[in-house]
Amino acid sequence: MKQSKRHQEIIDLVMSQGYVSTDDLVARFNVSPQTIRRDLNELADENKIRRHHGGATVPSSSVNTAYTTRQVLQLEQKDRIAQALVSHIPDGATLFIDIGTTPEAVARALMNHKDLRIVTNNLNVASLLMAKEDFRVILAGGEVRNRDGGIVGEATLDFVSQFRLDFGILGISGIDLDGSLLDFDYHEVRVKQAIIENSRCVMLGVDHTKFGRNAMVNLGDISQVNMLFTDQLPPVSLVERLQENEIHFEVVV
Repeated sequence: MKQSKRHQEIIDLVMSQGYVSTDDLVARFNVSPQTIRRDLNELADENKIRRHHGGATVPSSSVNTAYTTRQVLQLEQKDRIAQALVSHIPDGATLFIDIGTTPEAVARALMNHKDLRIVTNNLNVASLLMAKEDFRVILAGGEVRNRDGGIVGEATLDFVSQFRLDFGILGISGIDLDGSLLDFDYHEVRVKQAIIENSRCVMLGVDHTKFGRNAMVNLGDISQVNMLFTDQLPPVSLVERLQENEIHFEVVV
């Protein structure tokens, strides 16, 4: 493959996935790690990607990938992660379900559960779970975002803060390699913080593209999470943080 074509494919992968690892690119293009590192350095110098230890991310940390794109990215992985996560939720539990495509996968995976009580600021989640007669779904008030059905704002924050529930199912845009939990929308982040503060057990499902992915708003730290589910082993620095804080984590294959 010509270098120019490979460069364009790398840019397309970064833009669609948010983060790609050097190892994945080496395997995809069947070239040496040195070649990929040189490609990434050149693209970073042209400000077409942002170079990151072990891979590359999007050049901007202020704009998320479009919701319609995120709906289909890593779809099978998200469904497997969701199935592993819901296996830890008993029938009759109370839970928050956050905005995001992975929390929506969790909602789909919960359909075989019984007698759940769900508080959500995700219109898509509410529409899905309301079909179960033994579920009680409580929808947060606030402004509905056209792009993804998320409900955000001061009213949402006040509403979520009224509850104290068994589980909080969190969505996230990125996890920095130092363990920082990152997202793009300040208003959305405040609701996520309220979910963390008002859940007895915080559960986070992330596919591997979120590791090392950059976003502009810091919502907290991995130490605030109780359980993490993913499809590939996280980078060594993150595994060390998980172990230091005695966080249960599962790699679903």
